[in-house]
Amino acid sequence: MGDLTLESPAFDDGERIPEEYGYTETNVNPPLEIDGVPDDADSLALVVDDPDAKEPAGTVWDHWIVWNVPPETGTIPEAWDPDDATEGTNDYGDHGYGGPNPPDREHTYRFELLALDTTLDLGTDASAADLESAAEGHVLERTRLEGTYPVT
Repeated sequence: MGDLTLESPAFDDGERIPEEYGYTETNVNPPLEIDGVPDDADSLALVVDDPDAKEPAGTVWDHWIVWNVPPETGTIPEAWDPDDATEGTNDYGDHGYGGPNPPDREHTYRFELLALDTTLDLGTDASAADLESAAEGHVLERTRLEGTYPVT
């Protein structure tokens, strides 16, 4: 296999993320579909962030950090509670998914999926920067799904 892809049945790449997935709404992750995982992948990692938060928040805002997802995972269901993967700490200070909540205007959210040739030894207090550092030199493929979210 190869040619890693990440899609969502809830929204198309570059389109609007449905409101229900927002932080002040149901605050659950949208469903995701994974395909084309390289045969030699040992794990997958996912980072959801908001680069448009740099101006109002002073940093790219991390909404969800997940690693050691089994490489045979084809679907991440809505409101996923992974018992076979590890979630780090998002910028809300919580473990797990923290939905979009733009303070000033419509923002673009990136769902970045990494196929890794290893599993990562990180604690649940790990940030997206920690994940990127630990994954350095182990990324076989990466792909991205983007969606926008309106100001509420």
